[in-house]
Formats: sequence, structure tokens, C-alpha cells
Amino acid sequence: MKKTSRRAAGGRKKLLTPAAARKVLASLRLIVFDFDGVMTDNRVLVMQTGHEGVMCNRSDGLGVGMLHEAGVPMLVLSKEQNPVVSARCGKLKIECLQGIDDKPTRLASLLVSRRINPANVAYVGNDVNDVGCMEMVGLPIAVADAYEPALKAAKMVTTRAGGHGAVREVCDWILAARE
Repeated sequence: MKKTSRRAAGGRKKLLTPAAARKVLASLRLIVFDFDGVMTDNRVLVMQTGHEGVMCNRSDGLGVGMLHEAGVPMLVLSKEQNPVVSARCGKLKIECLQGIDDKPTRLASLLVSRRINPANVAYVGNDVNDVGCMEMVGLPIAVADAYEPALKAAKMVTTRAGGHGAVREVCDWILAARE
């Protein structure tokens, strides 16, 4: 785990110490990932037909598979409504809620319906539309190349960028904490 409890620049939250992080990571009951900029490198390839493609990391997929094997519930919560989101989540066997304009309200409703305490939830985000969810959960995580508002809301920050192994890094943290 990369970050310590030092006060980060720009008024960011105090980041968790490795010991505190392990305790929180071990108690998680749900991991929520944003899609664009977390599971992808935040770029989109638009073909002349209008079809879109994104770049994802196979190591991230392997990490998600290991979390599945460990019985860790996950889902993707995305503002984007796009077949590429469905395709990637389908391949990874992750529940996918997409086309969500008000992510905090949807996440709060989901947690109530599943009787999950927000303190036992991690949210991995990268941009301003993730901040509300990050502020709601017990473990807000930003990817290394996140925009400043998401970095300020985070208690942990990955060393890897979105779409370049950040999801795998989070998966590895969780698995290590549960050993």
C-alpha cells in the first residue's frame, strides 16, 4: 500500500496508514468501481460507424477474478450508458449499473436495499462525478491520475493510473488484508 498518513498537498484528506488501511480493507462488504478512468485509461476510440471502444487492462481483470474467488462483492456504477461498459462487466462477471446521472443517490438507495453499512464500502473513482459517492463510503479510493477533487476526497490513492493496473492494485490490497 503506497500512501501513508501524511497531509497531502491541496487540502486533501489525511490518507490512511498501512495498518489502518488493512483493517478497513479487511472489513469491506462491497467494492464499487467507476468505469471510465478507473477500469479504462479514460480514452475512447470512436469509429466512423459511431461505435466506441475503450482500453482496459488484463491484469485488472485477473484481480477482479481473484476477488470473485475470495467472495468479495463488486459492482460498477457508471454515468456512461454504453455497450462497452456492459461487455466488459459481463466478461468480468461484475454487476453493472450504468446511465446513472445521480450516482450518490443511486448508491445510497442500493446500500439501504442491501442492508450494507456505507462504512463497509469502498468506492474507486477518478473524477468530480465520483466525489459524492467517495464522501459517502468508509473507504474512498482514487486512482493515481484522478482529477484533484477525487484525490482530495480519497483516503487511499493507487500508485497506478486508471486502465493501467489501478483496479488490480486495489484488488491486491483487499486480498492481502484478508489473509
